[in-house]
Amino acid sequence: MKKTKIALVTVGHYIYFAQFEGLREELMKKSAEFARYIDGDKYEIFDAGYIDNAEAAFGAVRELKKADADLLFVLLSTYVPSAVCAPFARYLDIPQVLVAIQPLDHLDYSHTTTYMQLANDDVCAMPEIAGVYGRMGKKIPPCIVAASSQRERIGREVEGWLAAANAMAAFKYETIGYLGHTYEGMYDMHSDPTAFTAAFGAHVKMIEICELARLSEAVTEAEIDEQIEEIKGIFEICDPSVDPLTDYVQREDLVYSARQAAALKTLVKNNGLCALAYYYKSEPNNPYEQLAANLIIGNTLLTSSGTPLAGEADLKTAASMLIMKAVGGGGSFAEIHPFDVGDDVVLIGHDGPHNTAIAEGRPRLRKLKKYHGKSGSGIGVEFSLKSGPVTLLSINTDANGKFRMIAAEGESLPGEIPQTGNTNTRVSFGGDVCGFLERWCEAGPTHHLALGVGHHLETLRKLSRISGIELIEVK
Repeated sequence: MKKTKIALVTVGHYIYFAQFEGLREELMKKSAEFARYIDGDKYEIFDAGYIDNAEAAFGAVRELKKADADLLFVLLSTYVPSAVCAPFARYLDIPQVLVAIQPLDHLDYSHTTTYMQLANDDVCAMPEIAGVYGRMGKKIPPCIVAASSQRERIGREVEGWLAAANAMAAFKYETIGYLGHTYEGMYDMHSDPTAFTAAFGAHVKMIEICELARLSEAVTEAEIDEQIEEIKGIFEICDPSVDPLTDYVQREDLVYSARQAAALKTLVKNNGLCALAYYYKSEPNNPYEQLAANLIIGNTLLTSSGTPLAGEADLKTAASMLIMKAVGGGGSFAEIHPFDVGDDVVLIGHDGPHNTAIAEGRPRLRKLKKYHGKSGSGIGVEFSLKSGPVTLLSINTDANGKFRMIAAEGESLPGEIPQTGNTNTRVSFGGDVCGFLERWCEAGPTHHLALGVGHHLETLRKLSRISGIELIEVK
């Protein structure tokens, strides 16, 4: 699995070093101290070294271009002329963060020497450097300013930027599959693949249902048996509920769904997909009708293991799910369901692709005689997300085709949900659920969204800043 690459460069001012013995060596230590905030098991770190003049900065730029990092932290170690940082602004087309971490909480004013001031002058040049980025027509980088003792503050800020970079890197040089077509009449689902690649960077690959059918036919009995064992180990198989659409799950139902699950895994692997949006209606009694109707278990297994699948060929929600996965929220395919004014909650769920890794308790399987609004019949997945904080993320486009994120934070509450073979999570937004739903709809999302665990608005704000994709927050 690829790691997001994080680059560091530490900058200073060469003139000081002939004047103050030992100062350069002391300032150079700041890079290693900052690197401790980056988990080397999770991220790849590239250190471009200590740069103290413009000519050395040009050399560092060349090395950084070769490194092809996903995020650059520019560490200010003392006052730095902006010419030292200008090459990073001019030549590097990657997100950058300016960092000024002062070693001391405050100077010992009655005993302060010039050497001591210079060693703590990290923030001095930050306004100058930020302004030069702006003068060059570049985004002014976000800034981190703290004393070294403020470890919690620094760690929180750094981890937020790392998570945002992780979300951008999830699309970098990747391929997202697009199988079939959008559900007829859902205008909000339509996406322009070229515009998608321009915004997110991933290639959108068109995949034919006949490829999946060919892979399905090639699945062996041994693969089916192995897949059934995996399914039984994850899911509780339920009897019919009060809903007359539900039925008993028979052995042949499991065999057929297991065959398609194995085929889906191979499809994703063969095409090198990081995510997949799919929907296939089929003509009645077409051989592909039942195949397309029995992908729910397979797409749930893939989504749960880290390859998001979005139903109804919703490419934008596939992107939302990939972002939610990258920031640590998991991300399950969902939409707004009926609300409860008594408990002030709304049910949020869907049929189709789900993420059992963030389920509350053991997820359940129910046989459905028919899928509402869709052709065919098969097995549905039913569960709620874990109780606790959750984040909603939807991606849509404006009238000019520009992508934007719409997000909100809420709370998943325990409680009863319908036994209809769909996911449903009881979500509270702190009261007045109807008022929240009004504000959510007025923000212009798609009717689908990625529902993930944890609160991630702060990280999404950072993602918006470094990606240029607008974020609308609904509260």
